[in-house]
Amino acid sequence: MHKITGKIATSLHKLQSSRSPESNVPYLSSELDTSIYRFRKQRGVNLGSWFVLERWITDAPFRHAAPPAKSDLDVAKGQHAATIMEAHYDSWITTSDFAWLSDRGFTTVRIPIGYYHMCGVDPSVIVGTDFAEFGDAIETAQNFGLGVLLDLHAAPGKQNDDAHAGTSNPAAFFHERKYRTHTIHVLRTLVTHLKAHTPPLVNITGIELLNEPHPSSDAELQNWYSAAIKDLATLDPALPIYLSDCWKTEQYTEYIKSTPHSSLLVLDHHLYRCFTSSDISTPAPAHAHALMDDSAPTPRMFARVAEMLDAAGAGLVVGEWSGALNPGSLTGAPDDTKNYVAAQLQLFEAHCAGHFFWTYKKQGGAHPDRGWCLRDAVEGGVYPSTLGLRQSKSADGDQERRMRVRDNLKDKALGEHVGYWSKYPGKYKHDRFAEGFALGWDDADMFFASGNGGGGAVSELGFVGAWAKTRTDDHGSGLWKFEHGFKQGAAAARSDFLENYCSK
Repeated sequence: MHKITGKIATSLHKLQSSRSPESNVPYLSSELDTSIYRFRKQRGVNLGSWFVLERWITDAPFRHAAPPAKSDLDVAKGQHAATIMEAHYDSWITTSDFAWLSDRGFTTVRIPIGYYHMCGVDPSVIVGTDFAEFGDAIETAQNFGLGVLLDLHAAPGKQNDDAHAGTSNPAAFFHERKYRTHTIHVLRTLVTHLKAHTPPLVNITGIELLNEPHPSSDAELQNWYSAAIKDLATLDPALPIYLSDCWKTEQYTEYIKSTPHSSLLVLDHHLYRCFTSSDISTPAPAHAHALMDDSAPTPRMFARVAEMLDAAGAGLVVGEWSGALNPGSLTGAPDDTKNYVAAQLQLFEAHCAGHFFWTYKKQGGAHPDRGWCLRDAVEGGVYPSTLGLRQSKSADGDQERRMRVRDNLKDKALGEHVGYWSKYPGKYKHDRFAEGFALGWDDADMFFASGNGGGGAVSELGFVGAWAKTRTDDHGSGLWKFEHGFKQGAAAARSDFLENYCSK
């Protein structure tokens, strides 16, 4: 087994550059390509149990684990750990898996990692922790134009009580300050190493500071978030930072709104409907309806939060979700799971800048798991076979028509905008609206034309409000005019592109 030195960065570079001959994803290198990766619509999946193991997903690495045989540390303490993990890292995700995802229009993967996976980059990240004796780690795979969100799933001291936080020990992250300080050191190590990699890694979409933390108090977690955001900004002020909402989405939305930030901040909400007593007693059709009905609590919350984050130059993603329902919810109808998945995708596409299914694959068995395993869900017809806008006709040579349509729609939207505000006397900068509309259209086109998508899908502007703020230096009283125009222009460009250049 190889030491971790350089493995994460090297592996991610392989994801970008070592494409198979049949890949149709172009090579990427520029600062603009990095921005497109980060601000596009993130239609993704979690690569669960690749680096941070979960026994319910794959049992094989635990065959010689030490009791209670539930966590990474238990595997590391067991017999033949190096051989077992070397084989697992090399085989769990391979080139064919990235090709499969790219061909179906997925744009991003979320990769859960543990702090101990950076020990070769900086051995001090495991000093004084449960993993002090174990410095073996990761081998990764190839890239087909997929963005990578790195998620710190296992922090020093454990940020929650689950075994997927790295050990089977009780959580101590919020009980001892040393663990919180040490975690910032780990994150600094990761960001420093990724940023220094040569050639540059253009497909890092962000860093998630902690997965599903269970804080002693929200103030304590938010204070730590603020310290980590400020610290990492000194290393890379443009790197997007993802924050778990602890299932208190509106409360953490307010936190992001009040937090100074130079980079994109993204709130990560996890949505499951199979664990609580209420979940179990709710039939599958009712679960689906509660997500599709715009007047129901969850869609209303999503709409409200997405609008607030967008206005704050931030964004909302669902970092984990699945098609899994408790058997008590299933009615026996053949489309229970399919309709539930469709309801979630409709909700996420309407209000979120991204969504990541949990999980990509599970250990093979006699019965496919269409609720938790993406491969089984797609092959079983409960998850769409393709995602995103799929271009069927080239827009090359059609720019004259596109500009004519853009200007006509801009004039129409400006007239409606001026007409509305004429009812409220005041000094308005209506030219800012027109400027924003034209730029929103042009930037949406830029994402479509970037070639970053796979399998015939195109990249789409996802974090619209955050991107709009990066596109003007004038953040004064006319900013809201510019932003309103920008969003309308981007939406109009998407509608026209869908109508004229995409397969229906």
